[in-house]
Amino acid sequence: MTTAPILVVSATAGEASHVPDRFEVLVTGIGKVNAAVAVTEALARHRPGAMPLVVNIGTAGALHDRHAGLFLPSAALNHDISAEVLRSLGHPVLDRIGLDDGDGTVLATGDAFVSDAAVRDALAVRADLVDMEGFAVASACARMGARCRLVKHVSDRADDSAMDWPAQVDASARVLAHWLTQNL
Repeated sequence: MTTAPILVVSATAGEASHVPDRFEVLVTGIGKVNAAVAVTEALARHRPGAMPLVVNIGTAGALHDRHAGLFLPSAALNHDISAEVLRSLGHPVLDRIGLDDGDGTVLATGDAFVSDAAVRDALAVRADLVDMEGFAVASACARMGARCRLVKHVSDRADDSAMDWPAQVDASARVLAHWLTQNL
């Protein structure tokens, strides 16, 4: 159990629907911009040196058939920014963030809802899972000086099965809440 204050962050109310009442919950809305702004606003209310541990819970698409269940990514990458091109033009771009206490998996974050097997296979070269907020949450935490953990539950295969995501959210929310109860 941790003694630091904890802020549980999710994109949707459904993903946080089973979080125990003892946790402060922030629902950001879907996408990188919503997540970054909401987390930054929430962290700005804390004094430097007294930041909460931010735990981003949510669903993710599996980029490899072997992935199922719960993951704590060790890195998050921003998959839909033209980092190489921008770097070649002389602009440094942070497109990968390392995370403590991870399990070795890599989470790719982008604003596109991945439901196409060809897109999934291209992302699978660089990552294990895909979501729409994780990198943004980790980036906001890094800028504000807060520790961050990502906890993701596979809800689909990031192919046409992703279109059934709404029906999978509650099962994932239960697994995520159980993890919170057992680990924090």
